[in-house]
Amino acid sequence: RPHQHLEKRYFEPGDLGFPVWRNLDGILGMCICNDRRWPETYRVMGLQGVEMIVLGYNTPATNSHAADEPPARRLFHHRLVIQAGAYQNSTWVVAVAKAGTEDGHPLFGGTAIVHPNGEIVAEAQTLEDELVVHACDLDATRFGKATIFDFAAHRRIEHYGLITSRTGAIPPEQAAHGTKE
Repeated sequence: RPHQHLEKRYFEPGDLGFPVWRNLDGILGMCICNDRRWPETYRVMGLQGVEMIVLGYNTPATNSHAADEPPARRLFHHRLVIQAGAYQNSTWVVAVAKAGTEDGHPLFGGTAIVHPNGEIVAEAQTLEDELVVHACDLDATRFGKATIFDFAAHRRIEHYGLITSRTGAIPPEQAAHGTKE
């Protein structure tokens, strides 16, 4: 597979991480396409107090590496990660899809606005260009940030070392037959 994800064709990895910015009365962050699939993307912005994450993506309706995967599953996985990212960081997520076709591949759409509680509050209804709007009250982020996702009170960073020290999965050694570990 020469390109696991198309970003690698068009973009070089940046060196800024995922900064957030104050804009008017809110704290905003941004990411693109494949970034949405990694919980670290949302958490890094969450640790900076992000109240709204805006992400743009254009994902093909068909998985070129698994042609039998139904488009509904691709859309399910998309919703799963944006909803989890919103909920686990008590932030709005505005996921904006490119509609139509790119390089001969139809795109699956799925533009959605996700509440900080993880609920999709607005979503595109077609695969065509569509305007999706919702009144996003940034104060809705406060409850989660003050309770279950109060990072200062509940995060246990002493247990998360592998997240920053390893990129690939390394399973534990197999126990010798007949021994217990």
